[in-house]
Amino acid sequence: MSAALVPAKETDQETELPPGKLTAPFLDRLIKTYVKPHASVLVGPGPGRDAAAIDFNGSTLVAKTDPITFASENASQYLVTINANDLACLGAEPRWLLVVVLLPEHGTTSAKVETHFRELSHACEANGITLIGGHTEITIGLDRAIFVGTLLGDVPPGGLLSPGGAQSGDLILLTKSIAIEGTALLAKELDGALLPKMGRKWLDRAGALLHEPGISIVSDARLLLQSGGVTALHDPTEGGLATGIHELAAAASLGAEIDTTAVPVLAETKTLADHLGIDPFGMLASGALLATIPADRLAVVNTHLAGRL
Repeated sequence: MSAALVPAKETDQETELPPGKLTAPFLDRLIKTYVKPHASVLVGPGPGRDAAAIDFNGSTLVAKTDPITFASENASQYLVTINANDLACLGAEPRWLLVVVLLPEHGTTSAKVETHFRELSHACEANGITLIGGHTEITIGLDRAIFVGTLLGDVPPGGLLSPGGAQSGDLILLTKSIAIEGTALLAKELDGALLPKMGRKWLDRAGALLHEPGISIVSDARLLLQSGGVTALHDPTEGGLATGIHELAAAASLGAEIDTTAVPVLAETKTLADHLGIDPFGMLASGALLATIPADRLAVVNTHLAGRL
């Protein structure tokens, strides 16, 4: 597997940037230029850093913000899950959520708004999270709803896991399979176009990946942390596994060697990627979790996870 990250030339300030994440070098420069450190910040912003951690009067508060800009269905579930995933990568338990809901000026009804709130309430309840505030409005210029969540959580004493904790020589583990999220999302969003080729049964099965194995990695993170051998965790999302591995390594100022033949790919993912001509290593990857462990801890971790993950 190879992944090239090519930043826009810094001298070419008028070049229009493509959709998606900013390139890691460009983002890193922005952070170093404009973000000022503070003694209370235990984990600050940077490529590969899933969330921030703050020393709050002797306790550790972990915070994360992430948007949902692409999913027309299950947006509330996506929002809660992806934010909780990132907190889990620092060893935190998700507790309190604030949500900004921006709704399109055409087609928004009271019934649709209530559906969003009902789904959000159910998602929070299922994850032990309390909705504590936010902002909701009808926004001019939008053609779809956009949700932005800010999730807060806490870490037990001594439980904070550094995003840059990987060490040279560590092994990289991957839970579940790659592109679970991307496969389910494309199956749902391209249902009509894919139906003649894939058939209803296949599309329903691919779409159901959102729920089984699902896109939450919170329980995966808990199990890995309980094994006592993890040096870093990272939740690959936008940019897929390729970007996720790059971010995990960059956070520790390391490189990574990957055996692509050892990476698990679901049959539905391979079929869809081949049909659409896309690389599964670049597809949305929520549902998988990357973990680094010392090589001499592999047997211990595998024993702990056996039959549980």
